[in-house]
Amino acid sequence: MKSLKEKLKIDEEAVKEINDFLMRDDNPLVNELLKIVEKYGGVEEINRKAREASKLENLMERLRKKNPSFAKDLDWLIEQRDKEAFIGIPEYRRKILGEKADTMKFDESFAVTLEISGCNFFPWFIEECKKAIKQQDLMPARYIRVRSMKEQVEDGDILAFSAAMQIIGASYVQTLDTKGTMLGPDGKPINIHLGGPETITGYFGGVGVPNEYALKWVDELLYYYTEYGIPQVLNVNAGTVMLGYWLYKLGIDIEFKISVYLGNDNPYSCFWTLMTAKLFSRKDGKTPLIGFNLSNSVNNKTIELSAYIRKAFGFEDIVRIEHHIVETYKGIVIQPYNKLGELLEIADHVKNVSAKHEGAFPEIEAKREHPSNILEYFIPKEEIIKKGLMPKLLINYLDKHDSVNRTARALTEKGLTFIAAQNLHKK
Repeated sequence: MKSLKEKLKIDEEAVKEINDFLMRDDNPLVNELLKIVEKYGGVEEINRKAREASKLENLMERLRKKNPSFAKDLDWLIEQRDKEAFIGIPEYRRKILGEKADTMKFDESFAVTLEISGCNFFPWFIEECKKAIKQQDLMPARYIRVRSMKEQVEDGDILAFSAAMQIIGASYVQTLDTKGTMLGPDGKPINIHLGGPETITGYFGGVGVPNEYALKWVDELLYYYTEYGIPQVLNVNAGTVMLGYWLYKLGIDIEFKISVYLGNDNPYSCFWTLMTAKLFSRKDGKTPLIGFNLSNSVNNKTIELSAYIRKAFGFEDIVRIEHHIVETYKGIVIQPYNKLGELLEIADHVKNVSAKHEGAFPEIEAKREHPSNILEYFIPKEEIIKKGLMPKLLINYLDKHDSVNRTARALTEKGLTFIAAQNLHKK
């Protein structure tokens, strides 16, 4: 068996051929990428602009001019944070466990990151904060956004949310407009043959960043990175994943998360993802792949094997395995969908996992007049308001907040740990 396994070794000559290909003077794949990097001033200038743009004081100064009411909300949030209006972790554990919490030992090395998606409107986030203070709930440590980037710029949401994440001590991911499910930043259809649910089977070949749009994705990424300091973006396509690795290898300090839509649904696809991350990692071993969302279909064995691969490549503390605990009630999975029990089984031995909450728990959704629907992520704000959907979507979002707290409670009851917004919930 050992001699047979030897045949799987990658030949050093094959690696040399790949390097030679990348280094070719006439390589259009690499050269076109480098042109975009130069367009934004080169590696050092790109990183410098991003650092400046992401500074909290700069975000707040721009926000006060763009949307003073959002800035006032953030002033309120800072005040609440500083006076410790949010529940501390020891107090939270006593709330759940009683006096027993004071004598228990909690292993923080296996803490599960509490994640919510999608927080598409800054006012929803503020309502969530108010609810957390009132009910002494936890705020998530990770947020995913799936809203038009251009819309966020128009109303100042992009500035407000970026500042908010720094204030509360959470990470977040933005979804760029260059993807096949919608119009591109230029207003033209990215995938000209697909048009929504009525052509849904057309998406089975990939969410879509076809042809020249892979490079347009890079252009859009670098624009928002330099202009707003956006730290992480969602990645839905194998080609743009590769380009993300290349940008980081060149020295640009971007990060990305791989979407559930990419279809990492077995250990071998996870090996493919992590192997490529390893091949294009920097000399210090770091990769821009900050997390990857496994398919909703995976079982715990696949998660454990993915963690096994991740550890072998030195990515255990870098690459978060992100997994849906609950999903939107409509548009993505057969209901009821509830992975909380499975999470509790692996949370004591698989590190760096996030519990992602994209809906209410199914029994709650079933009673809602307007259950959550993933297709509503892509409705323009103007249309949402016109149809009177915003109050209903806010209820759906706050249901997700309740799901986060249900998971945190379940983890605590088993003596397991979690990561909540780190500047709000004192340890």
